[in-house]
Amino acid sequence: MKKIEDYFVPWIKGIEMYISPHIEMAWEDRNLHRMMSNENPHQPSEKVLAAINKYGKMANRYSDTGSVVRTKIAELNGLAGPENVMLGNGTSEVYDMMWRSFLAPGDELIQHTPCFGIYKLRCNILGGKLVSVPMIYEEGQLLFDPDAIIKAVTPKTKLIVIANPNNPTGNFMAEKDFRRIADLGIPFVVDEAYKEYSGLEDSMVKLIKDYKNVLVTRTLSKAYGLAGLRFGYMLGNKEVVSQISATLIPWNVGTIPMWAALAALEDTEGLAMRVKFNNDQVAYIEKELGAVPGMTVFHARGNYILFDAKGTGKKGDDIVAYVQEKGIILRPQNPMYDSDGFFRVTIGTAEENRMTVESIKEYCAK
Repeated sequence: MKKIEDYFVPWIKGIEMYISPHIEMAWEDRNLHRMMSNENPHQPSEKVLAAINKYGKMANRYSDTGSVVRTKIAELNGLAGPENVMLGNGTSEVYDMMWRSFLAPGDELIQHTPCFGIYKLRCNILGGKLVSVPMIYEEGQLLFDPDAIIKAVTPKTKLIVIANPNNPTGNFMAEKDFRRIADLGIPFVVDEAYKEYSGLEDSMVKLIKDYKNVLVTRTLSKAYGLAGLRFGYMLGNKEVVSQISATLIPWNVGTIPMWAALAALEDTEGLAMRVKFNNDQVAYIEKELGAVPGMTVFHARGNYILFDAKGTGKKGDDIVAYVQEKGIILRPQNPMYDSDGFFRVTIGTAEENRMTVESIKEYCAK
């Protein structure tokens, strides 16, 4: 008789449940300062809290398909209507649905690294083949390499994904290069999780009207500060959105996050406050740590900053460990480009940012 293990599809064998150790640590000890997961340091606005309270009292009812909030999202992005928008339990679920729609075992997904780990996680669970194209690191900058992405395409390529701004490097790719990749006709996902911090004026949503294969994703976990409510969305051609939406689990987004998201989207003053605070704090941290001899700072266009401390003679992991002793959790970064000096800082409160800057300076001065 076969063992239960023999019935698993072969491509999921050996894959373990995703666990974020630093988030687990932060929940176990609430006194730690969370400067590691690109969260927003501000609690939801009063308008959002009012919506949570109102619809919390209606949690005995199933949610609808979110036609009201989808209409609002379409309006904000200059799209025809709710049929251009698909909702997800965070963009993590959105990627899962997109990947399921395009990838079969053995099919290839191209990503530009370093990048957001969820692309790899959902590719692996489907038996897809991940093709990682490294960014170019030169003269203290990490740069997109669109030529390398295009050269990586094979007959098995079924998806290309690029974050703009990129996580964790914080930089943008030029519109002309997005168009060059879109011209290939391959499903092309543009991850704009952090786009609100620099403004939506140069969003790649404009490509949707010219390219049926372009899909744009966003989340309310970052600038809107609703990471714990799990609300993300995808924008695209209505026929493509309709087909991908067939993968939706019914009622995948609950009543509370759906109406809380609408309140957040309508609270333009709350968003403006969060964006200004974030960008001011980014400037402060970059100025302070940029003055540390040998420290390379990658200018951020999101709510995080990547550093390379190799020039200081310090290891990134050692900096993270030292700052953690001070009660602050930073994000380690695997060695890359022949450097073990990389680490990342999430923007926290003004006091948390000051503490982090002082701790890093203190360690680098040793």
